[in-house]
Amino acid sequence: MEYRPLGRTGLTVSAVGLGGNVFGPPRQALASSIATVHRALALGVNFIDTAYIYNEGRSEEYLGKALAGRRHEVILASKCHLMNLAAGESVAGRIRSHCETSLRRLDTDYLDLLQLHFAAPQVPAAEILDAFAPLVREGKVRHIGQCNYAAWRHAQTNAEADRLDLPGFATAQHQCSLLVRGAQLELLPFCTANDIGFLPYFPLAAGLLTGKYQPGTAPPPGSRGAAGSPTVSRLRTPQAERTLSALTDFAAARGHGLLELAFAWLLAQPAVSSVIAGAMNTAQLESNIAAGQWRLGTDEVAELDTLLGPVSPHWQSEPDLTYFR
Repeated sequence: MEYRPLGRTGLTVSAVGLGGNVFGPPRQALASSIATVHRALALGVNFIDTAYIYNEGRSEEYLGKALAGRRHEVILASKCHLMNLAAGESVAGRIRSHCETSLRRLDTDYLDLLQLHFAAPQVPAAEILDAFAPLVREGKVRHIGQCNYAAWRHAQTNAEADRLDLPGFATAQHQCSLLVRGAQLELLPFCTANDIGFLPYFPLAAGLLTGKYQPGTAPPPGSRGAAGSPTVSRLRTPQAERTLSALTDFAAARGHGLLELAFAWLLAQPAVSSVIAGAMNTAQLESNIAAGQWRLGTDEVAELDTLLGPVSPHWQSEPDLTYFR
């Protein structure tokens, strides 16, 4: 396993991380979740990313059980959000409540990274930073980050952090894959220039980059596509299928598969600290970790840029939870 700096936090994380949105019903039961986590640790994974809302809190609860006695082996990240604030509920109260609930569920007294899950344009950056700062001072949170921010909002927020002498966002998490490359336009260059650790989610484009979806055929049983995933529906276009065919040929010509190429391309982006990948079982986990071993050369990256063509600006948007339903 390769290990990389998590931006300028001073933390070092595995190049392939483990996504927590698969733990808990309706996806994985407790026994399977524990087995997956333990196998990940055995294979060198030390970065696990979850969220307050994943599977109604079961993800954090199951991870807490899986990491019992082994918390010191991982860099543990979770997320809070500011959606649907109740009348009279403050931003600081919400962030503290989510943080303390996550700590209880995860059975730990600190998070290495707490991220704001979705942008909250109605809330001033200073108010968000003021809410996180006491948690950092108290040692409940070591570093803070953001998910689904545009580059300009992250830059604006960190400028406020500097002005107020408060902790700023050390990481950026956004959808990024060979099929969804909007982060290349501004967010990835911003992260590279400012030593922000970039954490791509949906690295396999909701499964399209595993090779299991074939043109002109129904989604395989048990897949997200078969379950009616809107993310799969949005991404599974004729153009995307042509791109997948070309990418499959590119990888095969070099003795690799599409899954390996998906990881290799992300790991070739300088800002990427860890590729967060969910795994429904230990076999998928092992495939993901094996896929993360290929490193592309400079010429191969350039050839892929030509093959993929221009980046669509459509993916610069700041999605909220409704986007994933």
